[in-house]
Amino acid sequence: MKINNQYIRFDWAAKHMLRDKANFGVLEGLVTVLLGEQIHIIEILESEGNQESPEDKFNRVDIKARNSKDEIIIVEIQLTRELYYLERILYGVAKAITEHISLGDMYDKVKKVYSINILYFDLGQGSDYLYHGQTVFRGVHTNDTLTINTKEDNMIRMKTPAEIYPEYFIIRVNEFNKVATTPLEEWLDYLKNGHIKDDTTAPGLHEAKEKLKVLTMTRQDKLSYERHLDAIMIQNDVINTAMQEGKAEGRAEGLIEGIEKGKTETKIQHAKIMKDLGIETNKIATITGLTMEEIKKL
Repeated sequence: MKINNQYIRFDWAAKHMLRDKANFGVLEGLVTVLLGEQIHIIEILESEGNQESPEDKFNRVDIKARNSKDEIIIVEIQLTRELYYLERILYGVAKAITEHISLGDMYDKVKKVYSINILYFDLGQGSDYLYHGQTVFRGVHTNDTLTINTKEDNMIRMKTPAEIYPEYFIIRVNEFNKVATTPLEEWLDYLKNGHIKDDTTAPGLHEAKEKLKVLTMTRQDKLSYERHLDAIMIQNDVINTAMQEGKAEGRAEGLIEGIEKGKTETKIQHAKIMKDLGIETNKIATITGLTMEEIKKL
């Protein structure tokens, strides 16, 4: 497959390049745009969730990072549909929390987790390309939000659940169809189309322009990248073919069901007429093929 994009796809870069400290600026930019505050990545963390294996060769990419506020950031890129994706997001966050607290530790060691999910398939119904979820405790009768007393640096301060509980971002790449004018839209344009403006000021995209050029790849990386693109194309073809075959099969099954339903309704109409004429039930059953019970219910 010929490489047409000037810049390397984010999903491949995340697995092979963005874990390098020299390239942290790209990932920092994406997270900064989403959270609305400057984020600094300190290190990439390893866990079972982001180890390479044959199964996740091109199906998903995980980055697990720690920022300067000692919070955990999970970035997952999903190329193909998964039925229980929401459950998997929840499991990934729970696993990240438990991986960073040891038996016997105080609960103040629990880390806040940001789960960023970049999806290249249609997840559910919704017209937006970005969804954000966080936990807020709201009064059922008063509608006020709950704040909690917590001890920090030997001082008691008020903290909201949103400061502690995980936050979730779902980016539905396929739903983005706008001219990019904001930093977030510029990021979506890159994620979907591989485009980066020459004069971009969006956090992380200037670094991406410098670090993620296809022309700067080694020959070995180019071969790996081309295989990745081919694998995506083949997988998408397989999925599209299966969907089309499923639709065709569904139409055929529907036609057969419709014919059978029509036959049954005709039998019932004939049976009603014969019943009104006083013909015996056993004879109606023999003629129509309906059961005695079905005829008695008419």
